[in-house]
Amino acid sequence: MIIRSKAPLRLGLAGGGTDVSPYSDLYGGGILNATINLYAYATIEPTNDGKISFETADGSNRKTFDTNSEIKPEGIFDIHVGIYNKIRREYNNKELSFKLITSIDAPQQSGLGTSSTLAVAILGAFVEWLKLPLGEYDIAQMAYEIERIDLGMAGGKQDQYSATFGGINFMEFYKDKVIVNPLRIKESYLDELAHNLVLYYTDTSRLSSQIIQKQQQNVKDEDKNAIEAMHQLKNQAVMMKEALLKGNLDEIGKILDFGWKFKKQMASGITNPSLDKIYDCALENGATGGKISGAGGGGYMFFYCPNNTRYQVIESLKQFGGYTERYEFTNQGLVTWTL
Repeated sequence: MIIRSKAPLRLGLAGGGTDVSPYSDLYGGGILNATINLYAYATIEPTNDGKISFETADGSNRKTFDTNSEIKPEGIFDIHVGIYNKIRREYNNKELSFKLITSIDAPQQSGLGTSSTLAVAILGAFVEWLKLPLGEYDIAQMAYEIERIDLGMAGGKQDQYSATFGGINFMEFYKDKVIVNPLRIKESYLDELAHNLVLYYTDTSRLSSQIIQKQQQNVKDEDKNAIEAMHQLKNQAVMMKEALLKGNLDEIGKILDFGWKFKKQMASGITNPSLDKIYDCALENGATGGKISGAGGGGYMFFYCPNNTRYQVIESLKQFGGYTERYEFTNQGLVTWTL
């Protein structure tokens, strides 16, 4: 028997950062995101050897443990360990012996929600294997609790919910609940959006937790500029929702640029001179707006390029040593199956 799962990565189109506590607890957060056809994958192969093995699909990393009730997190497989411990603790008291193999279609720490999407994929594989009574909200919330509470990883909530539900969603975040509002957007609007929205990898990575911790501290310290910036980003999510639903796609570049100006005020480290040069170059060559994907500091950026300006923008960005990523939007969230 083989159990497989996949969950999609996402583009955070607007409102990024307002899903992070304590801002979302105090003021309520609002984010608009869209899943794309880049995925995190998990495969579970049950075994009878009394061992638990975690592996990356390319074979570059492998760790084996004896089957027991609790495994101590100790590095690259922390998410795998955290999910296993949670499953054993809350849903399964018998010993489990298996091989878990994982992969992701994008570099980790690149701003597309890779870590949380991987957590959803792994958790989904366990749900499929053990027939656990968990729905979409349950899976997303459990993935969040494992990362943020059990493992103490800094971050927000949007990635777990976008990976689980899939599609174009306007999400609301409060202290004790999350509301996922799927948007019914015409296919022609989404096709045009995918054509015009250039996704560019800067060939750099960053430790998002450090930026997020600064953002959290700014809220705790009642930094008025940072908090006002987050308010404006929440407004940006509403603006983006209206533009997409009405098909006012030419407004999207301006809305992205509006959000980029405020995002940089949330915390230090979100941008740097190299990223500013990339952004300015894209605008000089036809883009009308853009942003960094995720917390900031590196990874992916994306730019809205109306008409056929995408080709000139793509050519102009080659000088910075990164690459353009092809993608399409997908409405499909977490998928699991058994062979």
